[in-house]
Amino acid sequence: MSDPQEQTQDQIAVTPVVTEPTPEPAPPPPPKHKGPVDSGTLGTLQSLLGTITIAVFVITFIVQAFTIPSESMERTLLIGDYLLVDKAHFAEGSAHWFMPYQKIQRQEIVVFRYPVHPTMYFVKRVIGLPGDRVRLIDKKVFVNGIALNEPYVVYSRPFESFRDDFPNGPRYSFEIDAHWALEMHRLVEDHQLIVPEGHYFVMGDNRDDSSDSRYWGFVPRENIVGRPLLIYFSADHRDTPPSSGTMGDKLWNLALRLRQLPGDIRWKRVVRLVK
Repeated sequence: MSDPQEQTQDQIAVTPVVTEPTPEPAPPPPPKHKGPVDSGTLGTLQSLLGTITIAVFVITFIVQAFTIPSESMERTLLIGDYLLVDKAHFAEGSAHWFMPYQKIQRQEIVVFRYPVHPTMYFVKRVIGLPGDRVRLIDKKVFVNGIALNEPYVVYSRPFESFRDDFPNGPRYSFEIDAHWALEMHRLVEDHQLIVPEGHYFVMGDNRDDSSDSRYWGFVPRENIVGRPLLIYFSADHRDTPPSSGTMGDKLWNLALRLRQLPGDIRWKRVVRLVK
């Protein structure tokens, strides 16, 4: 028999030695930011700035929205018509290099800054181009001795000498601009008004109820913004009573307008090209 002490030594000799693995070093902590960064807010801001940039470009060079405040262009354009105006059509200056510029044509409708108060915008029809000779005889318009065919014109009042025999009627009207009264007579030759270079003679289609070139003069080329392209909305609000200055009356007037709106919309004029 073997010695028990030898067996113990043999068992000890073959017993495997188990060692624990050395732990890997922990990764360094991420760098600390000075403040929190919200990527969602940043993306929203970038999107908003992009939208604003596109909107400014469109309004500056391509289209702009206007509304018709007076009846001077009836029946072509009515009070309460909302227009998109094509500003690229008559582009000048640096814009015409990348815009489809076209010359202004006689009998074309234009939107322009009112020469007497340039912060106001008017809509009229071009009657006389630079160099044209314009006159009215008993309401009928003649340009360079030829009567214009004007199927769009509306007459609503009896004959009035200054307005309807222009420029050969009376030399004064209560509605005429004083500066224009002096300038006009220097440009009359052989009973015809001569349109100077770089200017246009404009009139409203509602010929008897229109503040136009007969009363305040020519439109400079640089004042012309564009041409009406589309009536995108139209509503007749003339039956709505005007509101007073109090906040309560204004809110009541707004509520009344909203209540009447479905019946006021001129559905046949919505999304309609201007001709």
